Amino acid sequence: MPRIECIAIGSELLTSGRLDTNSVWLAERLGDMGLTLRRKTAVGDDREDMRRLFREALDRSDIILCTGGLGPTFDDFTKEVWAEVVGAPLREDPQAREEMLAYYAARNRVPSTSNFQQVLIPEGAERVRNPAGTAPGVYWEDPKGFPGRRVILFPGVPREMKLMWEQQVAPRLQSLAGAPMRTLRMVFGSVPESALGERTQALREQFGQVEWTILAGIQHVELVGRTPDPAVLEAALAAFRREMGPDLAHVGAEGGIENAVVDLLNRREQTLAVAESMPGGNLAARLCAIPGVSSVFLGGATVYSALAKARLAGLELPFIMANGTVSEPVTIALAKAIRGRLETHWGLAVTGNAGPTEDKDGPAPIGTCLAAVAGPEGTECRTFRLPGGRAELQVRGASWALDMLRRKLL
Repeated sequence: MPRIECIAIGSELLTSGRLDTNSVWLAERLGDMGLTLRRKTAVGDDREDMRRLFREALDRSDIILCTGGLGPTFDDFTKEVWAEVVGAPLREDPQAREEMLAYYAARNRVPSTSNFQQVLIPEGAERVRNPAGTAPGVYWEDPKGFPGRRVILFPGVPREMKLMWEQQVAPRLQSLAGAPMRTLRMVFGSVPESALGERTQALREQFGQVEWTILAGIQHVELVGRTPDPAVLEAALAAFRREMGPDLAHVGAEGGIENAVVDLLNRREQTLAVAESMPGGNLAARLCAIPGVSSVFLGGATVYSALAKARLAGLELPFIMANGTVSEPVTIALAKAIRGRLETHWGLAVTGNAGPTEDKDGPAPIGTCLAAVAGPEGTECRTFRLPGGRAELQVRGASWALDMLRRKLL
């Protein structure tokens, strides 16, 4: 099995809020082919750092995937550094030049001088056509002095990289493919990471031929298993369903607790409305991201202030001020009010304090979250104490409220 690593290039991946999603996507595609990504690294736009890393990669890996640094700007010199490391000059590729000129002509634009550095390809390497941009990739098999190695360079733009992989690079690596890896992804609601690890230990040991990973995010905790044998994953899923019961919220390659809520509402042919304060619209945004959700989610209100609670949900201001904006009576009243206003089967309300200061109308300690579910059989309200900063608390509050609703629907 070839050793494969990925190098994400760009100082923006180290010094700003931009994340390297390309390596994760490539790892998933490799897994589909029965290949495994062994290592991934991010490096800034520093020539010496890149030279050192490229030499190390050539020593330890059979296939090196690089993303980024193929553009026309001053900090795009990935090909140049690779050419120096291997000792191969850069040559203009006539077809790459023709494709770039055609790209600009189709848009009634003229390329700048710097664009022409994009059509330079290391001697001995092949150009990889870019169907969505001007920067061709590079496919370099057996670089001079490094037999058995493959160096593949992609642009950092995800859409361009993905198209190049699917159309041109993956077919070239197909001869190396093994048995495709199958993935079982299980999302758990209101279960901390440590508790999930302890409760699933025996099952993970029982299915020891599966590679298990626990991933703790802000929205939920998930357990991912990978193996080439789909029958083993089916048996594992059945065992986890028996053991974890309602704590197992969602199974699938994507989605989370909100998907489970929508599925349950669809099965019951029932509808939902939300009134959210602390989450600041997070609840509605997550629900609205699901295609077809309009059949069950009728809408809601972001009742962030006492005035909004009064004007949008119809609560009386004296009632709100007497009980506090973050209180059980107000949260229950919001759930009932939004359900009545939109005439839905269920109403979900969330209040709380995400910080950074105490609630002047509460007061409620930072991290306090109240969720109320109003439904055909009455209304229930629960109080949660959640960790994290402001943004984390807003997301976690929405997640715990959605999971409370999910359990009621079950």
